[in-house]
Amino acid sequence: MIIGTAGHIDHGKTSLVKALTGIDTDRLPEEKRRGITLELGFAHLTLGDGSVAGVVDVPGHERFVKAMAAGAGGVDLAVLVVAADEGVMPQTREHLDICRLLGVRTGVVALTKADLLEGLGAEWRALVEADVATLVAGTFLEGRPVVPVSVRTGEGLDALRAELVQAAREVPQRFAEGPAFLPVDRAFSLKGFGSVVTGTLLSGELALEDAVSVLPGLPGPWRVRGLQVHGAPVPRAVAGQRTAVNLAGVETEALSRGGVLVKAGEVPETSMLDVEVSLLAAAPEALPRRRKLFLHLGTARVEATVALLDLERLEPGETGLAQLRLSVPVAALPGQRFILRGSRALPGRGATLAGGRVLSITPPRRRRGGARVVAPLVEAEPGIQVAWLLRQAGYRGLTWRELFARSALAPRVLSRVLEPLGARGEVLLMDRERRLYLSGEVFAGLRERALALLAAFHEREPLREGLSREELRQRLSGELEPRVFTRLVQSLVEGGQVEGEKETVRLKGRGRTLSLDEDAARTRLVADLSAAGLAPPTLTELAERLRLPAPRVRELLRVAMAEGRVVGVSEELFFDASALAGLKERLIAYLREKKEISTQGFKELVGQSRKFVIPLSEHFDREKVTLRVGEKRVLRRA
Repeated sequence: MIIGTAGHIDHGKTSLVKALTGIDTDRLPEEKRRGITLELGFAHLTLGDGSVAGVVDVPGHERFVKAMAAGAGGVDLAVLVVAADEGVMPQTREHLDICRLLGVRTGVVALTKADLLEGLGAEWRALVEADVATLVAGTFLEGRPVVPVSVRTGEGLDALRAELVQAAREVPQRFAEGPAFLPVDRAFSLKGFGSVVTGTLLSGELALEDAVSVLPGLPGPWRVRGLQVHGAPVPRAVAGQRTAVNLAGVETEALSRGGVLVKAGEVPETSMLDVEVSLLAAAPEALPRRRKLFLHLGTARVEATVALLDLERLEPGETGLAQLRLSVPVAALPGQRFILRGSRALPGRGATLAGGRVLSITPPRRRRGGARVVAPLVEAEPGIQVAWLLRQAGYRGLTWRELFARSALAPRVLSRVLEPLGARGEVLLMDRERRLYLSGEVFAGLRERALALLAAFHEREPLREGLSREELRQRLSGELEPRVFTRLVQSLVEGGQVEGEKETVRLKGRGRTLSLDEDAARTRLVADLSAAGLAPPTLTELAERLRLPAPRVRELLRVAMAEGRVVGVSEELFFDASALAGLKERLIAYLREKKEISTQGFKELVGQSRKFVIPLSEHFDREKVTLRVGEKRVLRRA
């Protein structure tokens, strides 16, 4: 569990953390000199039940809210710090907004500098407490205890510890069975160890020797050389723990806050996110259909175009669907919370405008009607979510591992969901080895499209035997997996809709449908080639004789070739099959007796000019009857 501080600058957050834990989280010389927190600080606190919580201390100055947001991304329980002598201030409000938008569910209010209350009078205390009550109304802190504490005298510290133990019981356990996901908040080098990154493990688990990536931009894989939780070496870290990871092989200069450590090949990086977004009720104006804001996701801060889906504007206090189009890629998980900030501060509460949660991590660019597509994810059960992801994946489908990352479901839950979906035909296992799944709805659409393409092919080219399998696959989609295509053809053949041969497919009962005129033309072609023997007319000459376009004559010749009556020797020359078979026999007999034949000798054997002799000699080479050796040919042996 992670406890996070929140509150205005100089309200005593760091001093309170030191009083509770004994750890000074201000580690930078400038923080010591100026007496304010500039960067995230980390400590750990042993609770009354013996459990240990990580503590994140955040800067309170408005200039450092981006650092505060980076630390708040992994907080389970917030301690809202309000100084008794100042009351609620602008960053008090913004920090509370950020915690609420990031999904923090419980916490405690600490009224610091309580030793000053007596001198300020009873009316002042009542005013401060009323101010705090107004601030937290409608938030996760409404009705939570307000504990007066003094770091100087020790007043209230035990009471605050007791309230933290009570609040900790309400914190749901982090999801240890999901994809490993650790947003990096610090990166540094230790002598003798090399590169180290730290962060809160939001999901999954990490173990020694795991192969990991740091996204975006560092896919590795890198080896986990060492792990620490609260400064102690461990063999394994689980979700909800502050974790330090020693990485082998990666340069420290390449690492920085904003990256995410994941298991190699598990979670993809993305430049677009489908999201549910809520605009703060305090926002001064509606959010237009398109607006550039700063996205804070995990520890990353990137510029994003917020594109509302099928909404012209989102009014203050409203929630809607949107797509975030990012200036640089990020890593994200479904369900992850985020905030959106502008470049100008709102009066009295900072620049935070909106926040929400991620619905889909690798979507296509949404256009009009996108809200209808994304809406099923808002309250999606696991089965609906998995079926939706596979429909969105289209012909490509998703492997089990990709489904795991895109759904963030536990492996046992994912397997349990896939079984009934498969039994109902909503999901199809295409490749057992790769565990590749395809939506049943997508596969049905693929079948219909394949049949439509074959029907159009037969209408367009009635004389062809069928469409080549590869051409059909390319027309369906160049990215269609070969095994998916094989399963498709098999399904159509088993359904009696398609006939398949080794290289081609056709609709059942279709292919080579000749009209009376075409049949007569084919008969005349065969007769002309038979009469011509080893000196046939060219394709162009045949077309002129029949007064037909050359492409149509070529199709008629292909029909005759499939019937075994004609043999194509080149693009222009087609021979009567019987005449060519007779020449082949004479050639083989000659070579068995003479052992070799020259071009002149072959010319005499054929009895025709070089116009026919050269293509015929090359034909017999291709057919592996002869083998060219220098200027002569010999009989190719088996």
